[in-house]
Amino acid sequence: MESTLTAIETAGTVNECHELVLDDALPIPGPMRVRVIVLYAPVKEWNEGEWLSAATLNPAFDSLRDPEEDIYTLTDGRPYRDEE
Repeated sequence: MESTLTAIETAGTVNECHELVLDDALPIPGPMRVRVIVLYAPVKEWNEGEWLSAATLNPAFDSLRDPEEDIYTLTDGRPYRDEE
């Protein structure tokens, strides 16, 4: 028997008792059994350098090293100056 699954993305917190507490109620009539996939970062927060390093080493971006992808120059566009 084949079944179709529907996905809902939401956020929550794992408390000190290792229980998942969602930020919002789910739009699902209950009671109903569900499957849960939990995504989390292995460290508290990544700084900008860690994100850039991960992107640089990720093979998904290898195509950007192709010279044919280098279509912009330093003279393209206008400089952005934040004047707050």
